[in-house]
Amino acid sequence: MTSRLNPYLNFNGNARQALEFYHSVFGGNLTLSTFAEFGAQNSADADRIMHGQLETEAGYTIMAADVTSEMEYQPPTGFSISLSGDDDALHHYWDKLSAAGTTTMPLQKQVWGDEFGMCVDQFAVPWLVNISQPQA
Repeated sequence: MTSRLNPYLNFNGNARQALEFYHSVFGGNLTLSTFAEFGAQNSADADRIMHGQLETEAGYTIMAADVTSEMEYQPPTGFSISLSGDDDALHHYWDKLSAAGTTTMPLQKQVWGDEFGMCVDQFAVPWLVNISQPQA
Protein backbone atom coordinates (compact mmCIF):
# COMPACT_ATOMS: atom_id res chain seq x y z
CA MET A 1 0.00 0.00 0.00
CA THR A 2 1.27 3.45 -0.84
CA SER A 3 1.18 6.04 1.88
CA ARG A 4 -1.49 8.73 1.95
CA LEU A 5 -2.40 11.78 3.93
CA ASN A 6 -5.96 12.43 5.08
CA PRO A 7 -7.71 14.32 7.88
CA TYR A 8 -8.59 12.57 11.13
CA LEU A 9 -11.18 14.66 12.92
CA ASN A 10 -12.18 14.51 16.58
CA PHE A 11 -15.68 15.21 17.82
CA ASN A 12 -17.39 15.41 21.19
CA GLY A 13 -20.13 12.81 20.85
CA ASN A 14 -21.34 13.72 17.37
CA ALA A 15 -18.82 11.94 15.11
CA ARG A 16 -21.60 9.70 13.79
CA GLN A 17 -23.70 12.70 12.74
CA ALA A 18 -20.67 14.47 11.23
CA LEU A 19 -19.56 11.44 9.22
CA GLU A 20 -23.10 10.76 8.05
CA PHE A 21 -23.26 14.40 6.93
CA TYR A 22 -19.95 14.08 5.02
CA HIS A 23 -21.29 10.88 3.48
CA SER A 24 -24.34 12.85 2.26
CA VAL A 25 -22.01 15.49 0.79
CA PHE A 26 -19.37 13.29 -0.86
CA GLY A 27 -21.03 9.86 -1.20
CA GLY A 28 -18.85 6.77 -0.95
CA ASN A 29 -18.50 4.03 1.63
CA LEU A 30 -18.90 4.86 5.32
CA THR A 31 -17.86 2.52 8.13
CA LEU A 32 -18.51 3.29 11.78
CA SER A 33 -17.28 1.40 14.85
CA THR A 34 -18.41 2.22 18.37
CA PHE A 35 -16.49 1.78 21.60
CA ALA A 36 -19.01 -0.92 22.54
CA GLU A 37 -18.00 -2.96 19.49
CA PHE A 38 -14.46 -3.02 20.86
CA GLY A 39 -15.24 -4.18 24.40
CA ALA A 40 -16.59 -1.08 26.15
CA GLN A 41 -20.26 -2.14 26.15
CA ASN A 42 -20.89 -0.94 29.72
CA SER A 43 -19.04 2.36 29.53
CA ALA A 44 -20.45 5.85 29.22
CA ASP A 45 -18.80 5.94 25.79
CA ALA A 46 -20.36 2.73 24.45
CA ASP A 47 -22.33 4.50 21.70
CA ARG A 48 -19.59 6.96 20.76
CA ILE A 49 -17.58 6.39 17.61
CA MET A 50 -14.18 4.86 18.29
CA HIS A 51 -13.30 5.01 14.59
CA GLY A 52 -15.18 6.08 11.50
CA GLN A 53 -13.97 6.22 7.93
CA LEU A 54 -15.46 7.60 4.75
CA GLU A 55 -13.92 6.52 1.44
CA THR A 56 -15.34 8.36 -1.57
CA GLU A 57 -15.36 7.60 -5.28
CA ALA A 58 -13.39 10.84 -5.78
CA GLY A 59 -10.54 9.34 -3.75
CA TYR A 60 -11.16 11.36 -0.59
CA THR A 61 -10.74 9.74 2.81
CA ILE A 62 -12.07 11.31 5.98
CA MET A 63 -11.53 9.60 9.31
CA ALA A 64 -13.06 10.65 12.61
CA ALA A 65 -13.71 9.61 16.19
CA ASP A 66 -15.35 10.88 19.34
CA VAL A 67 -13.19 11.78 22.29
CA THR A 68 -13.98 9.69 25.36
CA SER A 69 -15.93 11.22 28.21
CA GLU A 70 -12.73 11.40 30.29
CA MET A 71 -10.94 13.47 27.66
CA GLU A 72 -11.19 17.21 27.29
CA TYR A 73 -12.57 18.07 23.85
CA GLN A 74 -10.58 20.61 21.84
CA PRO A 75 -12.57 22.18 18.98
CA PRO A 76 -10.73 22.34 15.65
CA THR A 77 -8.42 25.36 15.27
CA GLY A 78 -5.47 26.35 13.16
CA PHE A 79 -6.28 24.32 10.04
CA SER A 80 -8.72 23.98 7.16
CA ILE A 81 -9.59 21.10 4.87
CA SER A 82 -8.94 22.19 1.30
CA LEU A 83 -10.84 20.95 -1.76
CA SER A 84 -9.53 22.06 -5.11
CA GLY A 85 -9.82 21.14 -8.76
CA ASP A 86 -11.87 21.86 -11.85
CA ASP A 87 -14.63 19.30 -11.20
CA ASP A 88 -18.10 20.85 -11.21
CA ALA A 89 -18.92 18.62 -8.21
CA LEU A 90 -16.99 21.14 -6.10
CA HIS A 91 -19.94 23.57 -6.45
CA HIS A 92 -22.23 20.86 -5.07
CA TYR A 93 -19.83 20.14 -2.18
CA TRP A 94 -19.60 23.85 -1.38
CA ASP A 95 -23.38 24.23 -1.34
CA LYS A 96 -23.82 21.37 1.13
CA LEU A 97 -20.82 22.16 3.35
CA SER A 98 -21.75 25.81 3.73
CA ALA A 99 -25.56 25.43 3.93
CA ALA A 100 -25.92 24.90 7.69
CA GLY A 101 -22.56 26.38 8.60
CA THR A 102 -20.93 29.79 8.42
CA THR A 103 -19.54 31.25 5.21
CA THR A 104 -16.39 33.20 6.05
CA MET A 105 -15.65 34.09 2.40
CA PRO A 106 -18.32 33.60 -0.26
CA LEU A 107 -17.50 31.32 -3.18
CA GLN A 108 -16.71 33.78 -5.96
CA LYS A 109 -14.18 34.59 -8.66
CA GLN A 110 -10.84 35.73 -7.26
CA VAL A 111 -7.97 37.80 -8.66
CA TRP A 112 -6.10 34.62 -9.62
CA GLY A 113 -9.03 33.66 -11.87
CA ASP A 114 -10.50 30.75 -9.89
CA GLU A 115 -13.61 30.59 -7.76
CA PHE A 116 -12.67 30.38 -4.08
CA GLY A 117 -14.61 30.33 -0.84
CA MET A 118 -14.19 29.54 2.83
CA CYS A 119 -16.74 28.15 5.27
CA VAL A 120 -17.04 26.42 8.61
CA ASP A 121 -19.52 23.56 8.45
CA GLN A 122 -22.20 22.79 11.04
CA PHE A 123 -19.69 20.58 12.92
CA ALA A 124 -17.14 23.43 13.28
CA VAL A 125 -14.79 22.02 10.62
CA PRO A 126 -13.25 24.74 8.40
CA TRP A 127 -13.19 24.20 4.61
CA LEU A 128 -11.48 25.95 1.70
CA VAL A 129 -12.85 25.34 -1.80
CA ASN A 130 -10.94 26.41 -4.91
CA ILE A 131 -12.52 25.71 -8.29
CA SER A 132 -10.09 26.17 -11.18
CA GLN A 133 -11.39 28.00 -14.19
CA PRO A 134 -10.48 27.14 -17.80
CA GLN A 135 -7.58 29.19 -19.13
CA ALA A 136 -8.59 31.57 -21.90
